Amino acid sequence: MQRFCTLAFVLGLILMVFGLTYCLPILTSLIYDDGMTTYFVDGMAFNIGGGGLLAASTMRFRGEVKTRDGYLLVAFFWVLMASAATLPLMWGIPNLSFTDAFFETMSGFTTTGATVLSGLDNLAPSLNLWRHELNWIGGLGIIVLAVAILPLLGVGGMQLYKAEIAGPVKDSKLTPRIAETARLLWLVYAGTTVLCIIGLKWAGMGWFDAICHSFAAMGLGGFSTHDASVGYYDSPAIELVLTVFMLVAAINFATHYTVLHQRSLKPYLVDPETMPMLGLVAASILMCAGYLWHFDTYPDFFTSLRHVSFNLVSIATDCGFASVDFDKWPPFVPWWMLYLSCITVCTGSTGGGIKMFRTLLLVKQANRELFSILHPRAVNPIRIGNTPIANKIIFAVLAFIFLYFISIVVMTFTLIFTGLDPISALSAVIACINNAGPGLNQLGPATNYASLNDFQTWVCSITMLLGRLEVFTLVVLFTPTFWRK
Repeated sequence: MQRFCTLAFVLGLILMVFGLTYCLPILTSLIYDDGMTTYFVDGMAFNIGGGGLLAASTMRFRGEVKTRDGYLLVAFFWVLMASAATLPLMWGIPNLSFTDAFFETMSGFTTTGATVLSGLDNLAPSLNLWRHELNWIGGLGIIVLAVAILPLLGVGGMQLYKAEIAGPVKDSKLTPRIAETARLLWLVYAGTTVLCIIGLKWAGMGWFDAICHSFAAMGLGGFSTHDASVGYYDSPAIELVLTVFMLVAAINFATHYTVLHQRSLKPYLVDPETMPMLGLVAASILMCAGYLWHFDTYPDFFTSLRHVSFNLVSIATDCGFASVDFDKWPPFVPWWMLYLSCITVCTGSTGGGIKMFRTLLLVKQANRELFSILHPRAVNPIRIGNTPIANKIIFAVLAFIFLYFISIVVMTFTLIFTGLDPISALSAVIACINNAGPGLNQLGPATNYASLNDFQTWVCSITMLLGRLEVFTLVVLFTPTFWRK
């Protein structure tokens, strides 16, 4: 019982911290006088008051969160925050159900960018900003923000960090103190966001849209203030700025910090993930642009190059912006883009999917097995860059890949069982588990997820959470071993 009270205390503190995020939409509502101020003030009061009550009633149980409990806390946290964030949407948008509101906020927090809302061009500015702020907060992980703050309140954060950053390099830190690491990452994240805002303003966006789209781009969330997404602007300059910053957000933020700290671009060149990621994206752009040009999708190669560059980078980095309806392209290209969404982004970025580190590791492991067939007695250790990789990490990656693909199969067949056509079902599950946003067919970039029934919407919401927490963190809660003393 005490362990649950300790978790409740930490959740209460985080809920209070989350309440402060309502300040930005409240200010926006006051500036635009959109009539939503009361809803956000009430939402803030609910979060701070409810969190304070929960923390106060369990304060005597405060203590260090154990590693096992960290996974439970992270799962509770994401569900609780997504639920709490629905309040302004349900109060401010007539006839919006809790199911659809939860899908929208979970999509925001997990930086998926899928939406059930239409009429975004006329949505109250504060509600639009709220959606994009969720993208931004979820981008680097609000748990990491909590890790930076909770030590000041007497609550350790290492277990939260390990549960949230569920990956093969989650034990690597920029500094000996995890809270300092989190603060440095957020500093880089926030500074890059400011640069993106300035770049979009220079490219022709208004300040409000620039802020919203910068939040979505740096969080690789893909929400937009327009139903037509970035296609609303039909601007090569805006597409170029967003493409650059989506690629920046797809690189490990620890690498960005190292570049700034050393004042040298060399860390990008020696990083084992960055150059393979950029090379894969560049080669894919040229291949797909040539493919569309060959099939006369666009009148010339450079038009194909423009549209492929933006939309492929958007999907490959798991952002989810769209400038055209790529569902109408020859099927090879959108399916290749969805495939890239599984493997492209780097570990420590704001994207989802398998990540480039695991992709490289699997390739090297396959090569080692082929080498072992010919030379069974040879010692052939796997290295990523100059770092030897222990077998326990390789086994963990193989287990992750198995659970990842089993999750896709189970969720896809669940959606097909409910009556959704196979192309829509498979593309939606791939897009949701990779936190990439639009799927294909019924759920393509020219539409949204509003056509799903409630059960299908919940399946997609769970799939988004499963992908954001990298499968293990959520699946481990359903194992008997987890609940044994």
